[in-house]
Amino acid sequence: MNNIDFITLTIPRLTVLAALLAWYLPALGAGMPTLEVIEVKAGSRDLIGVADAASVGTITARQLENRPLLRPAEALEAVPGLIVTQHAGDGKANQYFLRGFNLDHGTDFAVDIDGMPVNLPTHGHGHGYLDLNFLIPELVERIQYQKGPYSAADGDFSSAGAAHIGYRRSLPQDYVSFGMGSNGYRRLLTAADKEVAGGGRWLGALEVFHNDGPWDVPEHYQRLNGVLRYSDGTRNNGQSFSFMAYDGDWTSTDQVARRAVEQGLVGRFGSLDATTGGTTRRLSASGQWARLEGEVQTRANAYLVDYRLNLFSNFTYATDAVNGDQFEQADRRRYGGFGWSRSQPVRWLGRQGDFTWGVQGRLDDISNVGLYKTQARQRLATVRSDSVNQGSLGLYGQWSAQWNDWLRSVAGLRHDRYRFKVDSSLSQNSGNTSDGITSPKLSLIFGPFANHEFYYNWGQGFHSNDARGATISVDPANPASAMQRVPALVKSRGQELGWRAAPAPGWNMSLALWRLDLDSELLFVGDAGTTEPSRPSHRQGIEWSNYWTPREWLTLDADIALSRARFRDADSAGDRIPGAVERTASLGVAVHDQGPWRGGLRLRYLGPRALIEDNSVRSASSLMLNLNLGYKLAPKQQLTLEVLNLLNRKASDIDYYYESQLRGEASPVADVHSHPAEPRVWRLTFIQGF
Repeated sequence: MNNIDFITLTIPRLTVLAALLAWYLPALGAGMPTLEVIEVKAGSRDLIGVADAASVGTITARQLENRPLLRPAEALEAVPGLIVTQHAGDGKANQYFLRGFNLDHGTDFAVDIDGMPVNLPTHGHGHGYLDLNFLIPELVERIQYQKGPYSAADGDFSSAGAAHIGYRRSLPQDYVSFGMGSNGYRRLLTAADKEVAGGGRWLGALEVFHNDGPWDVPEHYQRLNGVLRYSDGTRNNGQSFSFMAYDGDWTSTDQVARRAVEQGLVGRFGSLDATTGGTTRRLSASGQWARLEGEVQTRANAYLVDYRLNLFSNFTYATDAVNGDQFEQADRRRYGGFGWSRSQPVRWLGRQGDFTWGVQGRLDDISNVGLYKTQARQRLATVRSDSVNQGSLGLYGQWSAQWNDWLRSVAGLRHDRYRFKVDSSLSQNSGNTSDGITSPKLSLIFGPFANHEFYYNWGQGFHSNDARGATISVDPANPASAMQRVPALVKSRGQELGWRAAPAPGWNMSLALWRLDLDSELLFVGDAGTTEPSRPSHRQGIEWSNYWTPREWLTLDADIALSRARFRDADSAGDRIPGAVERTASLGVAVHDQGPWRGGLRLRYLGPRALIEDNSVRSASSLMLNLNLGYKLAPKQQLTLEVLNLLNRKASDIDYYYESQLRGEASPVADVHSHPAEPRVWRLTFIQGF
């Protein structure tokens, strides 16, 4: 039996359970004092009295400082149940797993930094591409996250969840850090801030990075990364302007067919194409403005990004016996947008509450999103080359009301409108289309009752599809073959029952039973340049998260997530969703400022997954133990040691099952293709403060 077959989260059952809670909890709470609304402080996840769901939270800089990180995006693993891996070179966007999803490179999980969205629609490598390699973890002040489609303020890509990353406005001290480690790891980071006349502050940071990795073909990943930021006032009553620049270049070792390793053609860290890899660049300017006037909070933001990527991959090796199967995916775009919202007290239906409404707009001007046949990074032929103009406008409103001492509600409504214009190298695939979608939301919060709070959440969301799939008529690789268009916008529906408790001082616990239905899975075939219509799906699961600070200097956290993912329609191929994660867990211990010492130890588990619809081929699980240990040499000098994969376990970061053809094989062969997790890695960093 599946580990959560006992969970039957149908809409009627959840509705009945919510009604029972509404009837039962007033009696439970009789005579119990209502908790005061609290402020979430550094190092705390205590959201009782202020949270709208069990699966929301705030991660602070203090929680991140002792987390060992192999890659920048792994800062998101502080979100309970989220796993970050890689299936190719480290300059490429990561692989994300959450709530029964293999999110590929970011689809259905939305991320922004200071209000600037990072996910890229209609991208050369995959719709919703989420590249966080320009993130500087030391600058992160907080990460606010929520899971499920329950927030009216979150639109595209947020059906599984969203994370809002906020950078610091000031630093505890100016510093420079020098890092070195195994496999050619080198990192220089310097950051400083300065107060100027009028009370504003300038903050600047520069990162220079190099790493070869354990690969037989050295990765030579180099990145140059910079941030310049001006801020004045606070997040709720002030403004900030940020300029960011990132440039990356790398050689990639893509996933390798298992039979190639077993036959001794390559080693575990070997490559079947030594010229894959890529280059990418990102320049951005963004600003945020906020005013708090009495009880009225107004916010606005705007951003402009220039982005480019050239990515060379080879996943099937040699079905073309002459030139090989390498291909290039190119993306050139500028995108910009804005957001505005206002929240204020409103009395309605005889109840006092808060009403928030807002508007969000975005325009992606993609001069070229292309797919090319290549050999050793030299273009041989164009499969397709398109220019795309894609715009969206979202309007939303949300009303939060306190009905009595034990019941409050949040009701929201969002409407999004999209417009797509595609000019393709194949005229048959050019076209214009538009679509709109309305997404209602509802949350009921019962309590607090003696440090307990209960939640029922229901909501509809959506994800967009690649614009090229919404206008396609013929297969770019075979123009004589007709293609079926995909809907521009696909609806999702989610529900959740949650419980949050504070069983003891410093201990915050949450439990969530959830379900999510999609009208269609997103399936972009990057090496063919097509978006294929896929099957409707159903996911459900349970998550249990704990965060405990038994002492001021000691923090413990533990998260377990179980999920079940199935296609909803009947198909002889089977009902499993390939790559859908079934079990994840993490356990962490952090020690803060014990004399000159500090540190963190983290255990991360990624469970097995079906790799094919009939479940006949499955991936193995992986278990990683990582260490971060810091020692203060002097008041402004610190030495930090990180050891990743401390137990040196042999595991895969990702597994796929598909057909490929090695040199010498007469025809393609179905096989498991894996990208190994890196073996034990050590990194030593010296920090000098000023």
